[in-house]
Amino acid sequence: MLRTPASDGLRFAFGTLTVLPVRVTRWDRDAARGGMLWAPLAGVVVGVLAAGAGLVLLLLGAAAPLAAVATAAVPAALTRGLHLDGLADTADGLGSGKPAEDALRVMRQSDIGPFGVLVLVLVLLAQVAALTEAYQGSWARGAFAAVVSATAARLALTLAARSGVPSARPEGLGAAVAGVVPVRAALLVAAAVVGSAAAGGALFGAYGPLRAALAVVCAAGAAGVLLRRCVRRFGGVTGDVFGAVAETAATTALVVLVLG
Repeated sequence: MLRTPASDGLRFAFGTLTVLPVRVTRWDRDAARGGMLWAPLAGVVVGVLAAGAGLVLLLLGAAAPLAAVATAAVPAALTRGLHLDGLADTADGLGSGKPAEDALRVMRQSDIGPFGVLVLVLVLLAQVAALTEAYQGSWARGAFAAVVSATAARLALTLAARSGVPSARPEGLGAAVAGVVPVRAALLVAAAVVGSAAAGGALFGAYGPLRAALAVVCAAGAAGVLLRRCVRRFGGVTGDVFGAVAETAATTALVVLVLG
């Protein structure tokens, strides 16, 4: 159970997961727990802003591909590119073939290696391609996809911060949030996100709720697979791993939403 006001958790979520002007007042484990539980709400806000950028371009006469690029760019800008940077660093660490300590050292380096570049390019291409297809269906489908993917990405952070997932390092944001969320609370948040996505999907036909719910479930599953791989490989999670699971979840959700 949370032992900190909801406002502290909200500040932690928005102050650490976005560039929005929110001042984090507490950095203790209780505040981190609240922040990770509120993370999907931060995702909703990011998704709405991303969808807004895409819709503005559509209103100005732009085609779906340009709206998709803008929609994919907003979450990157609102996180200072940290999630994408984490994805690239994690890919380099996993692809290095080195022992855990050496792999973590590779991830700390400021440059991006070939594995990181390749994964970064493919993920961004997948996101833009999926968003383009969604916008070509309708502006509403594109906007909905943006919100669901951003929310699923932050839900992946909640699940990655659950109890039993260790930190690979004694310092950093990964260590601050690793293992802070009780498993039951993480599952309740996941159920709420899946239910909300399904409710929103009802706007898009008989199979809309199923597709939306499946997008969130598959996003969480793909992020979970990567998380387990990283824990086995590095001995735990890092801030880079959190970024990687978020981008993995966002991309998976987008792809599932445009299938079928």
